[in-house]
Amino acid sequence: MAERTLDIGVLARRTGVAPSALRYYERLGLLSPVGRNGLRRAYGPEALDRVALILSARAAGFSLTEVAGLLAAEAGEVRGLLEEKCLGIDAHMAALTRARERIGHALECRHASLLDCPTFRAGLREALPGDRPGP
Repeated sequence: MAERTLDIGVLARRTGVAPSALRYYERLGLLSPVGRNGLRRAYGPEALDRVALILSARAAGFSLTEVAGLLAAEAGEVRGLLEEKCLGIDAHMAALTRARERIGHALECRHASLLDCPTFRAGLREALPGDRPGP
C-alpha cells in the first residue's frame, strides 16, 4: 500500500495544501484516505486530482460547501450548478468593473473633494444595492 499511496505530508507538499486543511477536507467529505502509513493518513494517487479540483473550484469562487455539493451532485445537475456560478461570477466581474471605473474617475477628478463631484457621487449611489429611484 505504501508504494501506491501518498501519505498526508507528501500530498500536502505536492498540492501546496497544509495537512490541517487536508484533514478539514476529509471532515467535509471532500477527500477520503485509503488507509494509513503507520500513524499517517494515506491517500490514493487520485487524491492529487481531487485536491486540484477543490483548489480550482475555490479559485473560481466556490465555497467548500458548494464544492461538496458539486461533488455530491448527479451528473445532470452539475452543469446547472456551474451555470449558476458563472452567472454570479459575471455579476461580480461587472460590479468590479464599475468599481474600477469609479476609482479611475476619482484619480482624474479635478474637484477638491470627491464628494463634491456629481459624477463620483452618482457612481457611489449606483453601488448601493437598494438605492434605486422609485416610481
